[in-house]
Amino acid sequence: MKLTGGEALAHQLVREGVRDVFGIPGVQLDWATDGLRKVEASIRLMVGRHEQAASYMADGYARTTGRVGVCMVVPGPGLLNAMAGLATAYACNSPVLCISGDIYSPALGKGLGLLHEVRGQSQILGAVTKWQGRANRPEEIPGVVSEAFRQIRAGRPQPVGIEIAHDVLSASADMELAAPQTGDGRLRPDPKAVAAAATLIAASRCPVIYVGGGAIAADAGAALAAFAEKLQAPVVMGENGRGAISDRHPLALDTLEGRAVFPHADLCVVVGSRFVETAQGQPAWPTGSMKYVYLNADVAAWGPPRRADVALHADCALGLEALGAAIGQRPPIALELDAVRAWAAAQMADIEPQGAWVRALRRAIPDDGILVNELTQVGYFARLAYPVHAPRTFIGPGYQGTLGYGFPTALGAAAGNPDKAVVSINGDGGFGWGMQELATARKYGLNIAIVVFNDGHFGNVRTLQEGQFGTAFGVELVNPDYSTLAAAFAIPYRSADTPEALEAALKDNFAAGGPMLIEAQVGRMPSPWHLLRLVPPPFAAGRAVPPNPLGAPPAQG
Repeated sequence: MKLTGGEALAHQLVREGVRDVFGIPGVQLDWATDGLRKVEASIRLMVGRHEQAASYMADGYARTTGRVGVCMVVPGPGLLNAMAGLATAYACNSPVLCISGDIYSPALGKGLGLLHEVRGQSQILGAVTKWQGRANRPEEIPGVVSEAFRQIRAGRPQPVGIEIAHDVLSASADMELAAPQTGDGRLRPDPKAVAAAATLIAASRCPVIYVGGGAIAADAGAALAAFAEKLQAPVVMGENGRGAISDRHPLALDTLEGRAVFPHADLCVVVGSRFVETAQGQPAWPTGSMKYVYLNADVAAWGPPRRADVALHADCALGLEALGAAIGQRPPIALELDAVRAWAAAQMADIEPQGAWVRALRRAIPDDGILVNELTQVGYFARLAYPVHAPRTFIGPGYQGTLGYGFPTALGAAAGNPDKAVVSINGDGGFGWGMQELATARKYGLNIAIVVFNDGHFGNVRTLQEGQFGTAFGVELVNPDYSTLAAAFAIPYRSADTPEALEAALKDNFAAGGPMLIEAQVGRMPSPWHLLRLVPPPFAAGRAVPPNPLGAPPAQG
């Protein structure tokens, strides 16, 4: 058939099963936008108010649905604006496709100063994608799009990118669409590596499992639970791994609880995690002569400074299934995990009022509801204190730690999960990055509760500066009147100055549907960082840590 490049792009996206595209139209994308207009019965184009929001929305959509999130931006400043969202998606195992326009193709690399031209755009896009392709003729577009989807599904899920110049999008050619990608692309484990890991596990005295975001991306929850129950090993879930199994599971632990268990373990099975602490890049949880089995779709996950005694290069679900089949049933766990949980709860009890706000969130949000957690004082504590009962329901920024990512990411989650409760919690600082996207929430009637904890400052920065220097600088904020802001976008507004009021407002929002802006006026809050980081920041030093409830660890030999 004869198609323009823009039509070929749109029709191939339909073939690949795309339902939604997040983007902002512009001159280099006119023919692509026209192509999407012609398939609007199959694909919804959701137009935000900033390219950064488009990439964040694609990420939130992908991580909460498991489907590919697609964003589309103009070249140059459009792509540069989208980079923060793509970097977060790269850090968080998110299957995102970024479609970038480009300048008039005969002028590429000549530095003529065409509209939206930036030097080395392909290299820029390559910094936040695991693969990128370019269509130089309209008839190449179906194949490039098809290959992009194959790459997304091969190995570790991370963003990919394609570039198409606007003259290629506008040109017509006789072409055939590519067959849609089939097969899951998942890596099968090497039987020899499985056997070696099983031997190491059988010889262990006290194994522990550490889980990261790769387990969520691989939908490995059922395989993980079965493996842990057969091994009778506690499962310590890092921030990105929360929800891999429910926190109600008798073997489930968070990272604070993991601190009590790790000194007693002699073997760690690391599943879908980089296993590196984010402050100084040291291996997480180092304990003497501990043996390590790494299971990951990315070979970089066990490189220096980490050490793998056995490494399984495989999809997490398939690897766990193979390991489970290779080991025998172990006797019931000897560790008193309830005592560990009580020990951790006693340490967290001092973190108020954050604890009360987090408990209100958990009471209000259904088990399958989605909390998009921001870099705010309540959000930091939620990393530990918010119980997670299902995968893909607790979303964070990963090691990028991107302030302001939360609200637009939650919009993507709401777009992909219209029948679920979606809650975005923000500080007043981070919310300022994307408050214009209230227009997007209103335009599409998205079911989302937007909570802003307002203390008039970059609160965490203030805490850090005061702890290190005794004073703070540059942290004061001038905020809008949030009730007026909500009214300007015709969005319901609620003030919730107590946790109970927040709980009531959330339940009202879930019952009514659509967006709601909820403001919580808060003051200074105690720092939780001594609980969140294995090596607390200097100002958190000196806090008394209760004795390990499991007693002194055995000698490592």
